[in-house]
Amino acid sequence: MSLKFSLLLAAALLVPQLTRADLLVKDGQSVAFLGDSITEQGWNVPGGYVKLVTSGLATLGVHIKPIPAGISGHTSRDMLARLDRDVISKKPDWMTLSCGVNDVWHHADGVSLEDYKKNITSILDQCKAANINVLIMTATVIQEQDNPDNQALAAYNDWLRQTAKTRNLPLAEENGAFWTAIKAAPPEPWQGYRVLTNDGVHPGPDGHELMAREIIRGFGATDAQIAQVESAWMTEPGSATVNVAVEFPVGAVTLGQWKKIKALGDAHGHTPFVDYARNIYFDALRQAFAAHASDNPPASQQDLQADASARFSKMLDALPNP
Repeated sequence: MSLKFSLLLAAALLVPQLTRADLLVKDGQSVAFLGDSITEQGWNVPGGYVKLVTSGLATLGVHIKPIPAGISGHTSRDMLARLDRDVISKKPDWMTLSCGVNDVWHHADGVSLEDYKKNITSILDQCKAANINVLIMTATVIQEQDNPDNQALAAYNDWLRQTAKTRNLPLAEENGAFWTAIKAAPPEPWQGYRVLTNDGVHPGPDGHELMAREIIRGFGATDAQIAQVESAWMTEPGSATVNVAVEFPVGAVTLGQWKKIKALGDAHGHTPFVDYARNIYFDALRQAFAAHASDNPPASQQDLQADASARFSKMLDALPNP
């Protein structure tokens, strides 16, 4: 072996390797995702954060069994009541805990900070007794603005951060990441523009991507691993949702395609990106109808939809990168 080769080999061995062994969650383990409607959509919506976490970890060689446990409208009180049924009885290796938005947002029907602390403490104690590892997620936002609800939510999140530190539990800093992205966005040029959510609370594609990224980071992923995951998400089929309200709904696209559409809207004063998506899809639909105009027998609705969707995807791929 030459001296030059020996030196190169020695240097290579000193370079940190991106291995799945570095992550807290291991290949083959099951992960329950406990939460409210944000978590429910995280599993049911194409590009939801639960699905992105699952595929993102797989990119790093960690294949998990997801156990969706999000129910719309639920507070810490509701989650505590169903913990055994929806989580403990499933015997997962891990549970991610997303709770706090409804406790504040529901006001009179919500949960006070003191009762929230008691509920979450009981949830964590029961998980510990059942040998379930927990990753705590700070709650996201209630409307993307400084308001009394978010001011109240801050105390809940402060307690979650302190609890994670005291109990030595991993933390996904969702709230901090949300506010960093919101504050970095250009000023709102028209009423109703939102950075990460569809309605001020429930995430859009960027919001789900951010949530998934922070969970994977909470599991111990390095910046290089996060970059690897995000790159895979850009071309992953169904990693984002475009709600194009036409006769043949499109639904799922890749995150990379969605970002191209959004960039078009941002370049025109934050015009709703769905307007651009709809126009592009109508072009694809017209082309599909023209291509099948002479079919005998006539093309079925399913065939036309499949053709239009394929053309739509190609048109999105042809858009300039943001």
